[in-house]
Amino acid sequence: MLDWPYTALFCETAMKIGIVCYPTFGGSGVIATELGTSLSRRGHEVHIICYNQPARLYIHDTDITFHLVNVVSYPLFEFPPYTLALASKIYEVIEQHALDLVHVHYAIPHSTAAYLAQMMASHHPTRIITTLHGTDIILVGLDPSYRRVTKFSIEQSNGVTAVSHYLADLTRAEFQVQIPIRVIPNFVDLATFRPQHNPLLRAKYAKPHERIIVHISNFRPLKRVPLLIQLFARILEQVPARLLLIGNGPDYPACVDLVRRYAPHNQVFFLDFVHDVASILSIADLFLFPSEIESFGLAALEALSCGVPVVAFRVGGLPEAIVHGETGYLVEPDDVEGMIKAAVELLQDADRRQAMGERGRRWVEEHFNIVDVTRQYEEFYRHVLSQA
Repeated sequence: MLDWPYTALFCETAMKIGIVCYPTFGGSGVIATELGTSLSRRGHEVHIICYNQPARLYIHDTDITFHLVNVVSYPLFEFPPYTLALASKIYEVIEQHALDLVHVHYAIPHSTAAYLAQMMASHHPTRIITTLHGTDIILVGLDPSYRRVTKFSIEQSNGVTAVSHYLADLTRAEFQVQIPIRVIPNFVDLATFRPQHNPLLRAKYAKPHERIIVHISNFRPLKRVPLLIQLFARILEQVPARLLLIGNGPDYPACVDLVRRYAPHNQVFFLDFVHDVASILSIADLFLFPSEIESFGLAALEALSCGVPVVAFRVGGLPEAIVHGETGYLVEPDDVEGMIKAAVELLQDADRRQAMGERGRRWVEEHFNIVDVTRQYEEFYRHVLSQA
C-alpha cells in the first residue's frame, strides 16, 4: 500500500465512529472502507461492522477495529435474519466502545438495523448517519416490499447524506422525506489512483499497436456488461484492442458465454477481483461504462484519477462526475452507435486521449480528493452531534 501523504492532517477533536457497510467491491463498500481508513489516519477511533472483511480494508495498515457480524442459520428461517444480527452487533459495539456516531452506508438494511441498535442503546447519545449510495434508493428502496421501511429508516436517522445531487433529488421526490439531505460526493485517494508508467504490465495484456479498454463493476444487470462485450466486438472492427473486465457478479457466466460468441480468442481478459486496481487502470486507454443508471459512478472517477478518459451514457449522477468533452464523453441513453463512435474516436486519437486524461486528473484533484471530502464528512458529523 502506498504511503499515506496526509498523516499529519489530524482532526481537531477525535470522535469514536462506527461504520456499517457491505464488504463487496461495489461503490458503497469501497467508499465506506476508504472513508474509515482516512478517518482513522486523521486520529479518529474507527470501528467497521460487517458480515465479512471489506475488500479494501487492510487492517494491518490501519488502527481500525473490525467487528464481524455472525449470522446464525436456523431451520425455521428460510433466510438468515441478518438485520437482527447486525442490529445486535451495532448495539454491542456502541455499548463496549461508547461510539459517538454510527455511519451506515446503503440504507437497506443498515439504516433499519442502526435504528434498532440506537433504540436498544437509548442511554447512550450515539447518533445515526445514513449515506445513500444508489440502488438502495433507485432499485431496492422503490420496491413496494421495502418502500415504507426505507422511508421510515431514512427519516429516523439523525443525519442523511447522498453521493450526488441526482440521488438526493430522487430521494426527496420518490420518498417525500422531511429530513434534510446533505450532498457529499464520492472521492478518490489520489496517492493510490494516479497515472503510472508500466510498460511491462501493459505488454502482458496487449501488443504495442493495440489499445486497452477497461471496465470495472459488480456485473449486476444495471451495469450492462453483456452490452459492453457486444460494443467491444463492434469497436474491434475499427480498432485493434483488448478488453479487461475487473469484477464478478450475477452476469459473469453470461458474459463468459458472450465472449466465446463475439470476441476473438484472447481479446478479452476476465480479471475477477484485483488487489491493485489502480495499476490496471493506469495501462488503459479508455474506460467504457455503459450502465443503465448510476447514482455517481465511483469506478469512472477512479479511472479519471488515473488519467484515463471515460465514455458513458448520460444517466443518473454521471454528469456530476464526468465533464462531457473535457474528461470524456457522455452519450445519450441507449445510443449504442454514439457510444461506439465516441470510443473509436478516442482510441484512434492519442493526443485527444492524453489531453482528456490530464484534464480528468486535474478535475478529480480539485473536486473529489479524499482529504477534502473526509473533512466534509467530519464537519457533517460535528453538525449532527451538535444537534443532540
